[in-house]
Amino acid sequence: MYLKDLFAFLRIPSVSALSGHSDDIGRAAAFVRDWLEQAGLDHARLVEGRGNPLVLAEWMGAKGKPTLLLYGHYDVQPPDPIEEWVSPPFDPVIREGNLYARGAADDKGQLFILMEAVARGLREPGGLPVNVKFLIEGEEESSGEHIERYVPAHAGELCADAAVICDTAMFAPDLPTLTTGLRGIVYGEIQVRGARNDLHSGDYGGAAPNAIEAAAQIVCALKDRDGHIRIPGLYDRVERPSPAELDAWRKLPFDVEAYREKEIGASALAGEPEIPLFERLWARPTLELHGIRGGFTGEGSKTVIPARAVAKISLRLVPDQRPEEVVSQLRDAIAHATPRGVQASFELLSASAPCVVNPENPFIREAAAAMQRVFDRETVYVRCGGSIPIVGLFEKSLGIPSVLMGFGLPDDNIHAPNEKMSISNYSKGLDAVSEYFQRLASLTRA
Repeated sequence: MYLKDLFAFLRIPSVSALSGHSDDIGRAAAFVRDWLEQAGLDHARLVEGRGNPLVLAEWMGAKGKPTLLLYGHYDVQPPDPIEEWVSPPFDPVIREGNLYARGAADDKGQLFILMEAVARGLREPGGLPVNVKFLIEGEEESSGEHIERYVPAHAGELCADAAVICDTAMFAPDLPTLTTGLRGIVYGEIQVRGARNDLHSGDYGGAAPNAIEAAAQIVCALKDRDGHIRIPGLYDRVERPSPAELDAWRKLPFDVEAYREKEIGASALAGEPEIPLFERLWARPTLELHGIRGGFTGEGSKTVIPARAVAKISLRLVPDQRPEEVVSQLRDAIAHATPRGVQASFELLSASAPCVVNPENPFIREAAAAMQRVFDRETVYVRCGGSIPIVGLFEKSLGIPSVLMGFGLPDDNIHAPNEKMSISNYSKGLDAVSEYFQRLASLTRA
């Protein structure tokens, strides 16, 4: 029955980044609220505000037992390019043991694991062995502004012992995995201004400053060809993983050449050559250029010297780097690298801090034991190179750890055409979360 409901959820094109899908966002939020209410949760409701609705619900019938804050998001990425999908992105289908649809792994499918595990527990005599509070948002793939305001303002209402998030991947098929670290992010635009307006390159070439050229020079000054970031002070707070963690990463089943060829699809890997790959991916700061716009890029020729240019960049941060400090360092470096004749500034669009959790935390240990029992293999611990801003927000505002129990796979094509989720992983994920609830029943609330 749960796959039928999940299919209905996946059919809603709840793309938060596109204003044309605002009605679909509302439908997705209402779907989640109604489903949780029908499953037996209390106070299922939508919280409206500046941004897309939040969905809240709770069940607090396990007196004296731990309370879990269950988080997920009902919004999805745009499906483009549509022509590369084998089947329509919002018409879910099962092929060769995988469920294909936009949101199958990120995050509707994994969110539904949490929802169905709670519903399964509520169908048992006596109800769930733990207390749960759902907090589900619809802006994770765009701004996240609504939830960023809501959590600090309602910390008492959201009080819990730990958060549980299913929005990550297992390291390899059938290998139970817990993510214990996430990189933070600083994302924004370098805005460059040169002449008053675009100028003819024949009349003014050799005298007028070129904004796109200046933007390229600034970006190249921020990072060398080997991937070393050249922003003074940026590495000062970088904490290297412990020897035990590094040793555990070296033991992970991994073929670097298969990774280069099949996942990356490039002739060589980039980045700091003296740093091992997992450390580069999970425990080192990075700087990436995402796009440059300005001047003329249409068909045919137009010989202008651009007066304006914008370069979109991001930095991934690691413990103990601080976003506000990094932004200040970045702005100083941009000012130092700006060539004469232009003005350059950095506009911050979003930021979140890095975070790590202690694998010895009892909520992490019990999650590892639950996954090991269901998958019949020892759970491994990894970090993630990406960012889940809500994890840092829960730690800062609520003072709780986040248990990242992911059931996706590295080749699930999240944010890309033909996104999928393994049906086997979905089923085992449901069993693992249910097992986790049972194991936590032996803990008394702190």
